[in-house]
Amino acid sequence: MLRPAVLVALALCLPTAARAEPVPHRAEYALRLGQAANAPRIGEATHDLAADCGGWKLRRDIASEIALTAQWKLSVGSKLDAEESRGGSSLRYRATQFQNGAERTSRGRVERTPAETRAEIAGGHGAQQIVLPPGTLLPVAGIAHLVERLRAGVTSFPALMFDAEVISDAFLVEANLLDGVRARRPVDRDLLPRGMRAWPVHLSFTRGRFQDQRPLFAVSALVYENGVLDRLTVDTGLVSVTADLQTLDLRPMPSCPRS
Repeated sequence: MLRPAVLVALALCLPTAARAEPVPHRAEYALRLGQAANAPRIGEATHDLAADCGGWKLRRDIASEIALTAQWKLSVGSKLDAEESRGGSSLRYRATQFQNGAERTSRGRVERTPAETRAEIAGGHGAQQIVLPPGTLLPVAGIAHLVERLRAGVTSFPALMFDAEVISDAFLVEANLLDGVRARRPVDRDLLPRGMRAWPVHLSFTRGRFQDQRPLFAVSALVYENGVLDRLTVDTGLVSVTADLQTLDLRPMPSCPRS
């Protein structure tokens, strides 16, 4: 079973096309086990997206602790440091997973050329090189694509997205617009400008190379047009984890000369 903290990391890093770039921001989330209003809090997550004229810098820090019994607690978490070029043609990253004190780190780079998109990954099982399926989006270039499709009024669409933290390969993400507005939660605050467009969406994640298999998990979220996510629910079929926005710091886009 995929770890809840890692699943939330994926939810925060969904598929971005250049015309719909997300706004640089730092967001803090509360993690809860289950969807109920009184669900126990199990951790927190920080998502920090910065931008300069050279590209994007993405940092995530997720930590959770689940009390399975009075004596047995499961502590899991993840950290990601990534740099992605504007336009989504290259990615450099370092991803670390934690579980009860044990640590696993991987490093990788992804390069897109007119001929192919290739990933080189080094981790606990050695180094590997893979060719990603055509059209695979990189993490930041993944949210923009999602926002752009929603802005265009598309209610159902697929996308391929590279994942650096769980499978180190491409996910097939099936996106569907949900009816109505995702219910407010007790922790909701007015952190975003009033009147900003937002869409409730449902996304299912399947391994991109094995699309005939059942999805590994699903995510429901409220997606704002500036790329911020809120009211996330990650469902594996066995466990459900929520991530609710607590604080938000929106930053200006850099002023860069046109090339």
